[in-house]
Amino acid sequence: MNKINVFEDAINRLKNIAKKANVKQEDVEILEHPKKTTIVNFPVKTSKGLKIFNGYRVQYNDALGPTKGGIRFHPNVDLSEVNALALWMTLKNALLDLPYGGAKGGIAIDVKKFTEMDLENVSREFIRQIHMFVGPAIDIPAPDVYTNPRIMGWMMDEYNKIKAQHIPGIITGKPLSIGGSHIREFSTALGCFYIIEEAVKKYNLDISKTKIAIQGFGNAGSHIARILFENKYNIVAVSDSKGGICNFDGLNIKNLIKHKIATGSVINFEEGKKKSNEELLELNVDLLIPSAIENVINTENADRIKAKMIFELANGPITNKAEEILEKQNTIIIPDILVNAGGVSVSYFEWKQNLQGVQWSEKKVLKKLNKRMKNAFNNIFENYVKKQNISFRDASYIYAINKILEAEKAKGRI
Repeated sequence: MNKINVFEDAINRLKNIAKKANVKQEDVEILEHPKKTTIVNFPVKTSKGLKIFNGYRVQYNDALGPTKGGIRFHPNVDLSEVNALALWMTLKNALLDLPYGGAKGGIAIDVKKFTEMDLENVSREFIRQIHMFVGPAIDIPAPDVYTNPRIMGWMMDEYNKIKAQHIPGIITGKPLSIGGSHIREFSTALGCFYIIEEAVKKYNLDISKTKIAIQGFGNAGSHIARILFENKYNIVAVSDSKGGICNFDGLNIKNLIKHKIATGSVINFEEGKKKSNEELLELNVDLLIPSAIENVINTENADRIKAKMIFELANGPITNKAEEILEKQNTIIIPDILVNAGGVSVSYFEWKQNLQGVQWSEKKVLKKLNKRMKNAFNNIFENYVKKQNISFRDASYIYAINKILEAEKAKGRI
């Protein structure tokens, strides 16, 4: 299939939903364009010689507060992708009632081809390139695809050196020892679990009979698999970048994680049959959790998706046109801006702790995340999905759009 322009697709979805909600076109236009885009091209001496890296930071909208969003390291990072991710962060932060606008950043790099020292040098140089545009009251980065607490620690350290100050609130997702928060590393998956728990209650599902497939077994995918397994859910299929494994009697996720650590992939796990990523998406399951990359469900495979409910743990796994097909099949889709908001919620808790100079207990963070995720789900379900008979996606977008535009109007911008 032809490569989908992910930002164009995201804007089309935004406009379509805004039109359904009778939002004025001139008001929607403010959300069709990022407020500020920074593109940097910088040299770094690596173990493979001098390399030029392309980096991006998009601060999409700041009506609700300083912008917030992750930094990803991936060879396919480009401006279209970062724009789309920054738009989704803007909507996500509004949906969760966080005091943030939205942002996103990234560097086009294949982390598997470079040493740890190379990655540290790239991380520090990127911060040197963008330090004047970020700050705890301006724009607060965080981890994303192929970035982690260690990388966030390097970035924070470099920023502090430049400013000659100790400013832990500049970045979230840091190691606990330097101002990070409890549970941040698996907070995205845990937030997803809380959303699944609420959906199970609302739709009266029997978890012992509910078959679940998870596409993607990276940080978010492996953690949601572990959490669901520990809570007696029946996971029948998982996959990573090399392929998947399926067993309709249920997979032992504890053993599967050990196999992944030992071999580097879930394939060849002896307790199941091999499946491709494409085949996994089309399995006859109750819940499907795309946890990897954008656009995996598109017009080429949407009519073969059999899952009754889809929880978008990944950002943008379903294209706009594919969603139209799925809606005709009565597939219930819980959108990414709700499902994966656990990460930014705990990032908010971390930022708040940094500003106050305190560190909350794990119990307190867990309680606050549970409450925030469930409140967001129930607000959307009770006040929009149930009352207005609209989809979770439409409901989530309408709430977020209205909240952002209300702030824009209060500031006299529109």
